[in-house]
Amino acid sequence: MRASRSNCGMLATAIALLGAVALPMPAFAQSPAPMFALPVACEIGRHCVVQNYYDHEAGPDAQDYACGSLSYDGHRGTDFRVADLAAMTEGVPVLAAAAGSVRAVRDIMPDVDARDIDRTTIEGREAGNAVVISHGDGWETQYSHLRRGSVAVAPGDRVEAGQTLGLIGMSGLAEFPHVHFEVRLNDRHVDPFIGLAEAEGCTVAPSALWVGPALTALDYKPGGLLSLGFASQVPDFPAIRRGDLRADRLPGDAAALVFWFNLYGVQDGDVVSARLIAPDGSVVAERRQTLDRRQAQWFGYIGRRRLGGRWPVGPYRGEVSLRRSADRGPQTLVEAAQDIELR
Repeated sequence: MRASRSNCGMLATAIALLGAVALPMPAFAQSPAPMFALPVACEIGRHCVVQNYYDHEAGPDAQDYACGSLSYDGHRGTDFRVADLAAMTEGVPVLAAAAGSVRAVRDIMPDVDARDIDRTTIEGREAGNAVVISHGDGWETQYSHLRRGSVAVAPGDRVEAGQTLGLIGMSGLAEFPHVHFEVRLNDRHVDPFIGLAEAEGCTVAPSALWVGPALTALDYKPGGLLSLGFASQVPDFPAIRRGDLRADRLPGDAAALVFWFNLYGVQDGDVVSARLIAPDGSVVAERRQTLDRRQAQWFGYIGRRRLGGRWPVGPYRGEVSLRRSADRGPQTLVEAAQDIELR
């Protein structure tokens, strides 16, 4: 089994091709292109998001098909992610995007954060646990970073579109739980948002390879919300990554009341506004911040320490928004709220 791999970028994942061979890049064959359904069983924008798209920038920078920044240098697939390890543990099925025959699988690698391991231990297996499906006429799809023990198919199996292949995981060279979905024609990568055409116009191409419902579900979002919640102290990012902070109530004698939010795809100049509202409608805390750099993932929080006695009982509300200035005017990328009960 020979592998090729791409470089890593911020919050990035390098991908190895299962069973790929080193061949000269051929011109695209004029074979019928398959059409792909969603490769994940989750609601895009609610239970999962697209963290990274195919990189169309020829230089060292990165640009997705919509001329946005949700990619990294050399990325050759689409990353469907869930917010945290708790969501991964609950189990999100990875689905065959089209009918075909299973060519290769791997299902032995642990789910670990690549930042916590010696990367030489996974050299040549950066894709982690994965499934490769052949669709005929040189077309293949690959589903990488699956959860260990979840792969539900074997080489030679015939699969139909929508059939479960495994679960979203964090195996191989991965820094967050996701599945990297990759399309290839004769070992050459293809962006399913563009198909066999050249990317132009900062929009989905007429030759896109997604079926209609999938394309509707994948309406482009240049950034958004991963998760939000409350804590009784300033949260640390590892706790958010694990999904530890999911309480729907806190005690009235909590030392502090903190509302936190985890965003993706933020850019220089974005404005994040947040406030925390008491049961009587008064504002406990609020903050407005202009971000000074692009980040694949960013989390913030607001709150206040308890000053004697107990917190007034009742429902508290946290609100957060993410706004961006654009050529066509300001955009609101996030407008979200969550409640918690103090007793």
